[in-house]
Amino acid sequence: MAKKFDVTINKAWCKGCGLCIAICPKKVLELDSKAKCEPVRMDDCIGCRQCENICPDMAITVKERVENA
Repeated sequence: MAKKFDVTINKAWCKGCGLCIAICPKKVLELDSKAKCEPVRMDDCIGCRQCENICPDMAITVKERVENA
């Protein structure tokens, strides 16, 4: 079974630059109505952490999802 990941955005730190949206290979992220990054297809995340690495404000955290057995 493929691993799942949770993408967390600190909206107070996000300035809506869109770098994360542009770099995501699975198009997990979009800008919300307040021009802040938001994970809209989290189940598609492959955990590459490119969004986390490119964010100039360190507003994104990607963690492996812990499934309850």
